Amino acid sequence: MKPLLLTLFALVAITTAGDVGFEQILQNGNNQFTARMFYEVAKENKGKSFVLSAFSVITPLAQLALASEGPSHDELLNAIGFPDDKTTTEVFSLIDEKDNSIQGVELKKASKVYIASGLKIHEEFAKVSNSVFHSEIANINFGDAENAANEINAWVEDQTNNRIKKLVDRDDLQSTIAMLVNALYFKGTWKYRFTESSTEIKDFYVTKAKTTKVKMMQQTMSSAYRDSEKLKSKILELPYAGDQASLLIVLPHEVEYIGSLIELLRDPNVLVEEAQGMSKVKVEVSVPKFKIETTTKLVKVLLNMNVTKVFSREAKLNKLLANQGDLMITDAVQKAFIEVNEDGAEAAAANAFYVSYSDFPEPPPKNEFIADHPFVFYLKAHGDIIFNGVFYGP
Repeated sequence: MKPLLLTLFALVAITTAGDVGFEQILQNGNNQFTARMFYEVAKENKGKSFVLSAFSVITPLAQLALASEGPSHDELLNAIGFPDDKTTTEVFSLIDEKDNSIQGVELKKASKVYIASGLKIHEEFAKVSNSVFHSEIANINFGDAENAANEINAWVEDQTNNRIKKLVDRDDLQSTIAMLVNALYFKGTWKYRFTESSTEIKDFYVTKAKTTKVKMMQQTMSSAYRDSEKLKSKILELPYAGDQASLLIVLPHEVEYIGSLIELLRDPNVLVEEAQGMSKVKVEVSVPKFKIETTTKLVKVLLNMNVTKVFSREAKLNKLLANQGDLMITDAVQKAFIEVNEDGAEAAAANAFYVSYSDFPEPPPKNEFIADHPFVFYLKAHGDIIFNGVFYGP
């Protein structure tokens, strides 16, 4: 069975030379991090549809970089593609400007740092979390694990329009003294809406020999399109209202080429280059309605991406809490959701990074354009990758 990729981008017009530089740093870092994370998650989900938001993982990693010192700090910045702390704060200020100015869709982010009752956040980290990441900071009784989990999960549900549920499990809070939580939510309607009366039950080729039934949305439209020889795929862009967001679909010529396509997309520059050659033409479009929900254990994924020290006694998160001993990240998880239908798309993601004292035992890593077969797709909103994943059929 073959995979399908989803990715959401967010962009905004830039006016000053300084902003252009930070915009490029953001896009380069985000594209590289997303390509690497997508490949690792694809390996963990062979033959299964999935969705993820690498973009939303960059936020807590950036916060942890600003809270850490030494090799751990440098490793985190290198992973997200930012050269230093000053650039990190400037880039995240730019992200807010971009997201707040996007038109035609709903795109919102939220971040919160939970601190165990009786402990205090480091003053410098509190300032940067509030001013740069707009993070709420709250004390919580992790000792009352059930109520703590319920409180955190209720906050996540509220930030994601109830799309992400039960992000945190009470059984995982035993040694937790702090938690970084963030959420991302997107909703957009098509510029050219699909009519429900045109949706039909069609065959979807999982492989050459295996089919399943899908609800296929259909219409003829003028849209950006390219038949890419390099990717051996057709590329189609479906715009959302406001023309600042779109769904980019990369459909292999052959049913069973999707694995090779994912390998090609490990280099994020390949898609950028091929998409530049798209032109607006009349296209008969058929794409399936679909909904995907995925839980990703981030520790193993990030370890495979060479983000290791923050999960070890080398973490040195000395700027996170005031007057505390050595800290480390003991667990991290993401839940993500995407639904595409006749009206448009809705997507959400939430992440939780668990902080504990480093004298606890280290946990092991946890482990025509007729889209009638597995394909890659990108949800874009100005250009920075926010969501990505794979669809193999229902």
